[in-house]
Formats: sequence, C-alpha cells, structure tokens
Amino acid sequence: MTTTNRDTVGFVGLGIMGLPMAKNILKGGYPLVAWNRTPSKIDELETAGAQRGESPSDVASRAGIVITCVRASDDVEQVVLGQPGVPGIIDGIRPGSVVIDMSTISPAVTREIAGRLAERDVAFIDAPISGGEQGAISGTLSIMCGGSAEALDRVRPVLETMGKRITHCGDSGAGQTVKLCNQIAVVLNNLAMAEALVFCQRSGVDPAVMLEAIAFGAAGSWQISNLGPKVVQRDFSPGFKVGLQQKDLRLALEAADDLDLPLAGTSLVHQLFRAVEHRDGSDIGTQALVRALESLAGVEVKSDRTPEL
Repeated sequence: MTTTNRDTVGFVGLGIMGLPMAKNILKGGYPLVAWNRTPSKIDELETAGAQRGESPSDVASRAGIVITCVRASDDVEQVVLGQPGVPGIIDGIRPGSVVIDMSTISPAVTREIAGRLAERDVAFIDAPISGGEQGAISGTLSIMCGGSAEALDRVRPVLETMGKRITHCGDSGAGQTVKLCNQIAVVLNNLAMAEALVFCQRSGVDPAVMLEAIAFGAAGSWQISNLGPKVVQRDFSPGFKVGLQQKDLRLALEAADDLDLPLAGTSLVHQLFRAVEHRDGSDIGTQALVRALESLAGVEVKSDRTPEL
C-alpha cells in the first residue's frame, strides 16, 4: 500500500492488550506510530517496524487514525484531552481524523470526549473489546462500537486486523454500554462456575469430571471451558486481572445507579471480588473468584487430572 499520512495509524497504550493489538496492525500492513507511558514497551514495536511517538499529541499529528487502549476513564481523558503541561491527542490531531478508544470506560465520559473532539471536526469511536489477552494476540477480539456509522466504516479495515467480530452498537457511548453488559454476563457466569465447582467438591465428585460432563451442554460457557480447568489445577495466573474486573464492575454499578436500576448479582460478585483482593491482591486472575466461595465453604476445589475440554 502507498504510505500517506492518512494511512498511518497511531497507537497509545501498550499494555497486556495494547501491545499485541498494535503488532497485529503492523502485520495488517499499516504504518504505525506508537506512544506509551513506559517508553521501553515501544522498543519491541520499533523492532517490528513501528515509529516512536514522543507524546500522545505527537502521535496524533502523524496519524489519521489514532487508537487508545489504556486502563480507565481518567487515563483516556488525560491522553486524549491532555492535562496541565502535557498536551493530549486533541492538541495534535488534524480535522477529519478519527480517534478510536478501545479501553473500557464510562459511557458518560465517552460522550463527553466525543463532544470535545467533534468541536475539532474529529470523529470518535468507542470500541471496547472482549476476548482477553489470547484474543488480542490472535486478532480474534470482539469489538463493540459506538459512534457514527460513517466513521466506523472508514476505520473498519484497521479494526479487522485486531478483531473477528465488529458490531456497531449505536451512537457514541453505546459500545461502552454493551461492553458493560458483557462484563455483567461474564462475572455472573464466573460465579455460576465457581458455585458449581464448590458444590461438586463438597459432594465428593471429581470437579474435572464435572466440567467435562457439563461443558458441552446447556451449562456450557467460556468460563466453564477456559477458567474451570485453571481452577481445578489451582492456576490463578491472570488472563484478566481481578483489579481490572473490579474497575469494570464499578463502571457498571455507577451506570446502573444513574438509571435507578438494581443489579443484585453484579453487586454480589463485586463484593466477593473485594474479598479476593484483600486476600490475594488485585493482580490475580478472575478465576480466583472461586477462592471467596472456598473460604465461605471451607473447601478447596482441586483435581489430579486436567479436564479434557
């Protein structure tokens, strides 16, 4: 492809998800300029052919499409809108460009940022992701998009380098709302798995056998197939960290409060994860939800075999 300023993609935020996503953009043939708060994380991308940006503003000045993938609402506001003494994307971006935020943040903050960028004639797509680190590596993420259909059509080829399913959910903020729906369903499936495992262990049945028996029936879920085997092998390494899950649940509960909507199950899981954080810290994998139930029940879920799923 012919390299022009409009073809270049900017990427801000090279964490567990962002780094492999940026690599996939490079593999897709797009020139890439990247920035990260920890500069050493850009080294690997430079080796693969990316350019190093000096700041979010510098990245924006050199790219027609700019992607952010950072931790929380405050972080997105800082890298997009800037902070005292530190210019943000909005300070360097040209009219007619598109900013894509692939973080999981507040729908209300998303709409505010979209409005600020619109004043500069810059489109904003909220495009949170699901699929975990492995999905980021393999380029098979599910991407939930809010914003104008026209802007999404323009950036869809770039998104297709990172994701397998790209869904236009509605206007600005709709992508973040759908991502919170995703997180609500994820944690309740996690709780269902954890309760089934604890019940099975107390009943004297091998939990690995139980997982094999139910994984492909009506009770089957991503959590059963992917997190269940980790639990019975006592592997709590993070595919997705409890601290990040808690951040997402706080967003969901805050949004529900604005809607005057009770989310009883989500609130329960949020409190159970709080117990996990107190015991094991925030960097443990979300399958550690079972440890809160184990503490309540006085049992430990384990098996001498790995489930064949």
